[in-house]
Formats: sequence, C-alpha cells, structure tokens
Amino acid sequence: MKKNLGVIPAVYPMPVLMVAAYDENGKVNVMNAAWGMICAMDKIALFIDEDHKTTQNILKTKAFTVSIADKAHMEAADFFGIATGNKMPDKFERTGYHASKSEFVNAPVIEEFPVVMECELSEIISSGNVYAVIGKILNVGAEESVLSDNGKVAPEKLNALIFDQFRSGYYVTGEKVGQAWNAGAGLMKK
Repeated sequence: MKKNLGVIPAVYPMPVLMVAAYDENGKVNVMNAAWGMICAMDKIALFIDEDHKTTQNILKTKAFTVSIADKAHMEAADFFGIATGNKMPDKFERTGYHASKSEFVNAPVIEEFPVVMECELSEIISSGNVYAVIGKILNVGAEESVLSDNGKVAPEKLNALIFDQFRSGYYVTGEKVGQAWNAGAGLMKK
C-alpha cells in the first residue's frame, strides 16, 4: 500500500547541471540547474526561471554551456545553486574556478567540470505553466579521464552528481545494471 505524500516533485534522479553564460561585458555567470533534460538528439531543455542572471545572459548572448557536475566538484556545484548572480557579482570568482571561451558558441566552458555541452539558444518557451530555455547542442567536450576505451563517456569514471528532490541530497551515478533496448527484449517474445 502506498502512502500519500502530497504534491512534491517526485522524479528521481535529477541531473546536476552547471549552466554558464557570459553577460554583455564578457563576465562569466554559472548556475546549478536540476530541472533540465535532453529533448532531442541535438537539443537540451532547461526549465529555469526567467529572472536568473544566467537566463538573462543567455537571452542577451544567445549562447550557453551546460556541464555535468561531478563528485570532485560538488562544493562549487552546490555553491552555484545557493548564490545568485543577481546579488553576488563575484559569484564565479569566489570559487577560484577557470573558464575558457567555447570554440563553438559565445559562452564559457568551465574547465573544472569534466563534460560540457556547448549550445546556441534555439527557443524560449514561455506559458503560464512553464519557462524553458531550449538549446541546440553544437558540441560536447569531455576530459579524456572520463572516457572509456571506445571514446564514450563512462559513467563509472564520471561520478556525475544526481540530485534527490525527496531529501535534497546529492548522490553519484556509476553502476551499470542492464543494457538499454535489450533488458526487456525477452518480453517481446510473449
């Protein structure tokens, strides 16, 4: 028997994404966004509020990057979610992190995070129920240390953070328990 918990955002796991953009003066701003997902082979959707400093920067520059936060950089990743660029102008600088300009878009690549998607603004969806920033992914970059022998990102090496909305915790991914598009194949024969 299930216990009623009321209305809560009951999706687990959620990614811990670092969204970065330049302001009109080329200053780096980064925010932590758990409400984001791939929405096509070359698109990412970020469900972030319009009033975030990073969102405003994306609207001005038409570009942004999305990095996957990892266990080794959890402190800064959490800080990027606690602090707001609207009230803390030196937010990025406080971490001591480094950024370089993307080769593909006018947005910063945060060097410390091991995987980054470099995106151009594709669309803004704004309705009474949702505000979403849709980006077209022009490139994905990854540190060699998180790649497998076949050149793909290896979750067990990445140690990507995942967010638990039930108890506001961070966890790490890594264990493979099955093969997609194969684990349920036996049921096709029934």
